[in-house]
Amino acid sequence: MKGIGRRRLVAAGMVLAASTSVAGAQGTYPDRPIRLVIGFPPGGPTDIAGRLLAQRLSEILGQQVVVDNKPGVAGNIASQIVADAKPDGYTLLVGTSIMGIVPALYEKLPYDPIKGLEAVGHFTTVPMIIVAPAGGFGSIEELVAVLRREPGKHSYPSPGNGSLIHMGSLLLAQRAGGDALHVPYKGSAPAMQDTLAGRHTFQIDTLGSSKGFVDAGRLKILAVCDTKRAASMPTVPTVQERTGIAIEVVTWNLIFAPAGTPRPIVDRLNAAINQAIKHQDMVEKARVMGIDLVESTPASSKKFYEDQMALWGPIVKASGAKVE
Repeated sequence: MKGIGRRRLVAAGMVLAASTSVAGAQGTYPDRPIRLVIGFPPGGPTDIAGRLLAQRLSEILGQQVVVDNKPGVAGNIASQIVADAKPDGYTLLVGTSIMGIVPALYEKLPYDPIKGLEAVGHFTTVPMIIVAPAGGFGSIEELVAVLRREPGKHSYPSPGNGSLIHMGSLLLAQRAGGDALHVPYKGSAPAMQDTLAGRHTFQIDTLGSSKGFVDAGRLKILAVCDTKRAASMPTVPTVQERTGIAIEVVTWNLIFAPAGTPRPIVDRLNAAINQAIKHQDMVEKARVMGIDLVESTPASSKKFYEDQMALWGPIVKASGAKVE
């Protein structure tokens, strides 16, 4: 009996020590700079959103959040760096919408998109828009009608095979009950130039990329590809409002940590992200860029990420797009 009592005391001491250690990690975290890995080059939309957040987090957490751009392989290099990092909250990833596509697009990934990463916070959503060149279709109803009536006779561009714009355009055509020719380009700029020249019937894009051409009268916004109107474009209808076709094509940013990161640290980061997106400077800059800021929990962020993979996986497979 004395031996049993002693073992119980030892076990209780171990539990207390472990809980004290976790509480200590929560109380002192962070005590050094945090590395924020971005899988795309400086100056792009993901980099801009990540840097805006990093600036605010540095102020809230009291430690510098250092942006580290690691572009390449559709963001997979950055994802692997974070998945392989020590799960201590000091290496984080700015995840993007391509992460909902790559599990179905790539034959093999160097990291496990579910088991290797921990969703911390979903902080931006950018609804995609459907645009048409000036002199083209004047409404989303007209576009959907012609895709049904003349399948295969119209085209749309994308910045690359398997990209979100490619998959979103394919989804629109499929749900419209029609078809259109996909023309992939090496990047967004040449794709947009051919749309502006009238070589394509429509294009899915972000407001930030299209706004200058819309303001100049060279493009017309037909609809928003989301379940609700965008806060930055309250007068633009959704596809579903005008056609009855439910379609959700959005770019997004989530912060991920390595799997196994202690819950107190994940919760601390999530609270800081939710605080950051309420800062007036971030709100104003997001509005100008057509970005909707999102308040989240780790659980809602994980569900959103898993829902995105469930949405795009079958569409990628049906398209035949594949990267070895």
